[in-house]
Amino acid sequence: METKKVRCNICPHNCNLQEGQEGICMARENRDGEIVPLNYGEVASMSVDPIEKKPLFHFKPGSQILSIGTWGCNMKCGFCQNWQLSQQKVPTRHYEPEELLAEIKKRGLSSLAFTYSEPIIWYEYVYDTAGLMKENNIDTVMVSNGFINEGPLLELLPYIDGFNIDLKAIDDDFYRQECNGRLEPVKNTIGKIAESGSHLEITNLVIRDKNDSIDKLEELIDFISGIDKEIPLHLSRYYPAYKYELEATDINLLKKAYEMASEKLSYVYLGNIREMDYRNTKCPDCGRMIISRDYRIKLNIDDGKCKFCNHEIKGTF
Repeated sequence: METKKVRCNICPHNCNLQEGQEGICMARENRDGEIVPLNYGEVASMSVDPIEKKPLFHFKPGSQILSIGTWGCNMKCGFCQNWQLSQQKVPTRHYEPEELLAEIKKRGLSSLAFTYSEPIIWYEYVYDTAGLMKENNIDTVMVSNGFINEGPLLELLPYIDGFNIDLKAIDDDFYRQECNGRLEPVKNTIGKIAESGSHLEITNLVIRDKNDSIDKLEELIDFISGIDKEIPLHLSRYYPAYKYELEATDINLLKKAYEMASEKLSYVYLGNIREMDYRNTKCPDCGRMIISRDYRIKLNIDDGKCKFCNHEIKGTF
């Protein structure tokens, strides 16, 4: 007798799974007619990072954050920078949410990041843990591809204080061909986060000959500015990784994209390059340096406002 299939509703793949079958993400399975997360509490990587490494430049700058991740992902990007965790199962250590809370307190920290692989496929664990952190005044952030269904996202939003969403391109064909995903759900996620009041930053990995056309970069910038010109944008330089052997992104093109974005967005940064100036924050009003990130963080911000002209700065300080 054929067993009944069960549909997973966490992400837009909506995998319709037979008994014992895993979803695209490798982390969710039909077990006895229910979708079961295989990686609940299974931590594959844990470390204390600077918050700027996420990257989050406008969320508690200069602070340290406990970062955790599991294995698996609901996308299959050939250029994945973290493929050792996202594209295969690896050894883990189990942590209940209460154990993570104790770990954070032991280390004297006040923030937790769900990162490294895709937190969306860890949904139940993220939801339970973030709820516990909220009760104990611990901030939580997610570094995510944003490929999640709206229902689960809206349930999660009240418990997540900050997001960095990886907007891989503004081209649906790129998402389908290079990532096994789709663009519109990611755009919807970005819009809903922006509406929610949770802190939001966006990263775009600029890849040579794939998503680096000036027209498409301008379209991506316009999309973000159309939501809120104060959303920080991180344009990151691609280097060969995983299945991609293309040359690293032309740094001059990256700088041109920076100039383009700076005309329409208040806060633009370049990542994966040596020049530190592109990591600093200037006040959109008076133009003075308000956050210097030259090896150590120096803030010229008081009560969320520019120390020099009193202009309100987007973020959590």
